[in-house]
Amino acid sequence: MPIFNFARSSTAPAFTVGDDSDVISYLTGNNSEYISADEALQNSDIYSLVMQLSGDLATVKYKANMPRAQGIIDNPSSTANAHAFWQAMFAQLMLSGECFAYRWRNNNGVDLRWEYLRPSQVSTFLLEDGSGLVYTVTFDEPEIGVKEYEPQSNLIHIRLLSKTGGMTGVSPLSALASELQIKDSSNKLTLTALQQSVVSPGILSVAHGSLLDWKMKAARSKQFMKQVNNSNNGPIVLDAAETYTPLEIKSNVANLLSQVDWTSTQIAKVFGVPDSYLNGQGDQQSSLTMIKGMYANALNRYVEAIVGELNNKLNAKITADIRPAIDPLGDDFASTLSGLAKDGTIANNQATWMLQNAGYLPADMPDAEKQPVQQVVIQSTKGGESENDNSTDQGSNQ
Repeated sequence: MPIFNFARSSTAPAFTVGDDSDVISYLTGNNSEYISADEALQNSDIYSLVMQLSGDLATVKYKANMPRAQGIIDNPSSTANAHAFWQAMFAQLMLSGECFAYRWRNNNGVDLRWEYLRPSQVSTFLLEDGSGLVYTVTFDEPEIGVKEYEPQSNLIHIRLLSKTGGMTGVSPLSALASELQIKDSSNKLTLTALQQSVVSPGILSVAHGSLLDWKMKAARSKQFMKQVNNSNNGPIVLDAAETYTPLEIKSNVANLLSQVDWTSTQIAKVFGVPDSYLNGQGDQQSSLTMIKGMYANALNRYVEAIVGELNNKLNAKITADIRPAIDPLGDDFASTLSGLAKDGTIANNQATWMLQNAGYLPADMPDAEKQPVQQVVIQSTKGGESENDNSTDQGSNQ
């Protein structure tokens, strides 16, 4: 029995999911603002940010209330470990705004393994009646080839911001086209300025130099450079009529180098993370706790998109714990529990139980031994008693 019936004839194709900009680019051939993933990863800031976000998203603990769903989440691929598979998925999500994985299932619909798909391998189509999406998937394996009219249930399709009602995602790189062009031009201008400053290490002035023609000036300059190269860090001997002045990098070149911070801030803004995670400066008035809180909020935005797709396709309740990503050592969590225990919000044994479940404390940690309490009895002296009587009473008490 087929999974579903297509409400159209075999000669009527489905509508391709796209937006107005895609149609305009197709008609005019204007792809000047397109930024490929390979080109983007050559930018150190984008590579650093994608590496960090994808790694942290793969570190997040995704928990399902169904054993089968939890099993495929923990071991999705047969060709890579779970962390490598999910980091590849989430890195593609950062670059393209969407990522794909094909679900290989048995006859009973149980997931056997998931196969990572590049966006270029997948074409998304909308059914004519608008009741759903179908996909055309091109596999790298020649024995499989091309699969057409694959239903939504056969693919994991995680999207970010969408202009098509959530059917497809928009790449964050589309908002960085101008910034990357500016940075590329700035880098070229800076390299040119630095090369020119290095090619001409200094100026050799000769008194009455106007009496020399250009051939004699070039020969004198060449002879001087030979003297510099053969001096072996020794003194350079100049004629009384000659003066050598080394060149220095001007302040305008330093201003060009400072533009790198501006583009880093723009890249961090597009991906929604604090810019201090890229250039190490950021808002000087923000504390470390505030910066970590802003990063946790940014990470949670991506997590919600991931959890939403997994909930829809796995028919299970998926929850995410981002604490391992933002607090890998667990020190902040332990400090928070310690404060709650001191305030009396939770008991000490409850705090210990939560720390053991989080892996901060070993599960087989022995119970704390109670130290015996020593009581000290202080006896007051009665009126009329002598010191000898008091010493006798103390001796008898001992």
